[in-house]
Amino acid sequence: MFPHPPADEDTPVRVLVVDDQSMIRAGFAALLDAQPGLTVVGTAEDGLGITDVVRRTRPDVVLMDIRMPKVNGLDATRAILEAPGEPPRVIMLTTFDADEYVFAALRAGASGFLLKDSPPEELVHAVRVVAAGDALLAPKVTRALIADFAARPVGPPRADNSLTPLTERELDVMRLVARGQSNSEIAGELFVAEQTVKTHVSRILGKLGLRDRTQMVITAYESGLVRPQG
Repeated sequence: MFPHPPADEDTPVRVLVVDDQSMIRAGFAALLDAQPGLTVVGTAEDGLGITDVVRRTRPDVVLMDIRMPKVNGLDATRAILEAPGEPPRVIMLTTFDADEYVFAALRAGASGFLLKDSPPEELVHAVRVVAAGDALLAPKVTRALIADFAARPVGPPRADNSLTPLTERELDVMRLVARGQSNSEIAGELFVAEQTVKTHVSRILGKLGLRDRTQMVITAYESGLVRPQG
């Protein structure tokens, strides 16, 4: 079981950087380690033996490169997330905004992905957002993900019982999350308090056994609750 201390205001977010390019690895590590409330607890150049590295360094967030020579980021992410205990959250790093590995990684439980050429402030923001328990699903990512589903053959609606635990209001919230709306936007559309939306989102995640909003979006499309438009 991975030791995974709870985060609080006095506990810095522990970050592990995994990338096969030494300059990128060192650059990201230096940037993040200089930020208040963040500390880089280790780096790795490949996904080989990643569960041992995670066990030893106990990160809260792993920045994971996708394309590595021995064990790629997808397989490494699966290994981390399928290991016993409470795993860290994973942010995938890629040079491609429509990398085929990205969608598989999101389905495996990664909390989002970030382009390597993103501005430094976006990288810092991404780590903070994911460490706080949210998913990093930017509009560009959402569009790419929806396009991926839209490209698939459209068959007749299928029976899907995976969403039966949800109430009608929870289904409404899930549909809007899948359309890329924020909690505040959903609150405005449904005429409820933002805290009420947060409560619904939390209940949906709990009932369906999902890690975060990223997996909620994927589940909404895969179950047929939402279908790509246009």
